[in-house]
Amino acid sequence: MKHKPRKRFGQNFLHDQQVIDRIIACVAPQAGDLLIEIGPGQAALTGPLLASGAELHVLEIDRELVSRLQTLFSGNTNITIHPCDALQTSLPRIAGNRPFRLIGNLPYNISTPLIFHILQWHEQLVDMHFMLQKEVVDRMAAGPGSRTYGRLSVMTQFRCSVTPLFDVLPESFTPVPRVCSSIVRLQPRKTPLTDAGSKGSLERVVTTAFSQRRKTLRNSLKSLFTTEQLTAAGIDPGQRAEQLSLSQFAALGRSLSYHED
Repeated sequence: MKHKPRKRFGQNFLHDQQVIDRIIACVAPQAGDLLIEIGPGQAALTGPLLASGAELHVLEIDRELVSRLQTLFSGNTNITIHPCDALQTSLPRIAGNRPFRLIGNLPYNISTPLIFHILQWHEQLVDMHFMLQKEVVDRMAAGPGSRTYGRLSVMTQFRCSVTPLFDVLPESFTPVPRVCSSIVRLQPRKTPLTDAGSKGSLERVVTTAFSQRRKTLRNSLKSLFTTEQLTAAGIDPGQRAEQLSLSQFAALGRSLSYHED
């Protein structure tokens, strides 16, 4: 029986073979790779990933699709199917604390919180290839001064290099989504761009600054810094969050750590 896509899981199934082949070419899976696929759906990418000889773990929340995947790959010892919610799952536990690669057609309705959930393990990740709403990829790759530059841009780019690869038209999916999609490659940085202070300080600064992005930093960050402290960190209090570079945000992270110690 044909599976009916479920809106609550944000299901849009990729069926365009040219797009599938292009994604696999970008990932270039190898025998010996440890791959985790989020949201395999109807296994458009799962089969080609397995054909590489890689060890594959797939995370699927839809129990009906889990059953189909178990039947489809019942004779394959290289795949482990995990019925789970990726947002509630420890990926290092799935990987047995080994370095792993990540791939997924991420549900658009939870893509941003899922990205933040995943980035906490950037040190164990080899690379990531995601299909996301084009708007989300544009935000990830945006630079200072752009209207799309925000919390997602800063936190992603601080931990990873961001490379948009290609766009995918709505007609490549069933059902057809109302938005265009993009494939993006994220490669975790082996060493941090710069010191950003104690763990969590950068995220506090970035989240607070962009929560009121139209205000000047003097006002948006007044719960964290005085005007004098901003100036001492080399920041113009009259600027807005979208004008700051990664290194300037890192300077604020260091300053927050210092003042809270």
